[in-house]
Parts: sequence; C-alpha cells; structure tokens
Amino acid sequence: MTGDIVARRYARALFAVGEKSNELEAYGTELGELAEALHGAPEALLFFKSPAFSPAEKKAVTEKLLEKVSVGPTIKNFCFLLADKGRLGVLPEIAVDFQAMLDDKQGVLRGQLVTATSMKQKKQANLVKRLESQTGKKLVLSFAEDKDILGGVVLKIGDKVLDASLRAQLELLRDNIKRGE
Repeated sequence: MTGDIVARRYARALFAVGEKSNELEAYGTELGELAEALHGAPEALLFFKSPAFSPAEKKAVTEKLLEKVSVGPTIKNFCFLLADKGRLGVLPEIAVDFQAMLDDKQGVLRGQLVTATSMKQKKQANLVKRLESQTGKKLVLSFAEDKDILGGVVLKIGDKVLDASLRAQLELLRDNIKRGE
C-alpha cells in the first residue's frame, strides 16, 4: 500500500513536469521502456529495492541500464533522484501510474478482450470501432484466447468485467437449477 502511494506521488510530480514541457507522451514511452527493461531483469529490480547498496552504487547500475534504453535528460535525472531517495524499486509502479494519468488525460481506455478462438484482424478492428462509438473514448484492447470460456467473450476494461461467455451462462444456469428456479 505504501509503495502505491509513493509511486503515485512520483508519477504525479513527473506528470506535472511533463505537462509544463509538453513531453507527456515521450516521458510515458521512456518510463514504459524502463519498466519493461526492469521486468526483463528481476535481479536488477531486487538490487534497486535492497537497502544494502548505497545510492551511488544504484546510480552506477542505473547509468548502465539507461545506456541500453534511450531516455532523455529529464527521465535520466528522474531516475537518479529515485536512486538518491531509495525509490528505484518502485519505478515499474510509477510507470503504470503515469500511463494511467496519461490515458485519462487523452481519453483512452485500456482493456482486454478474451475469446475462445482467435479473431481476425479485420473483425478486431471493427469491434474496437464499435466499442469506441459506444464509449465515446479511444479504446486500446489487447486480444487473448482462452478455450476454457467455451464461447462468447470476456471484456475487461479497467476494474470492470463484462463476462458474456458460454461458461458464465452455463454456471448461471447450473446455479438456477440448484436453487430450484
């Protein structure tokens, strides 16, 4: 819980800087790349979270990491600030919070659509277009397959889930039969 609050505060601060300099999208992209690099190297994330290493040692490792991921001077200084404050371990959470704020500002909704079988690209695009017209916002969907749902779709956007799968309908029918309805 404390990590969430800390990440949100740093994300808000960087967001405010990005708004003033009109660099929000660039900062979001750079933070996303850094977070992805850290997810690809869990030992680096453990290193950054460890209190056994000094901020100078963490800055040296951060410098090496930043060489692999091209970032601007603001994000580089931001990472060094996080190292000084012992907060580099929450960088992935900061990136998530920053992206959520950026999406909110741009009117973008992110979600996932799960189907039992794969959908063709054209059908995916038509579905996204129809959902965008219903929500009035830009929609960024990832598509996944799960044979366990048997048929239909499960749409997850934010904390909302629309389960229109055959599995859910069968479970509902089973529960109704058990209750004698």
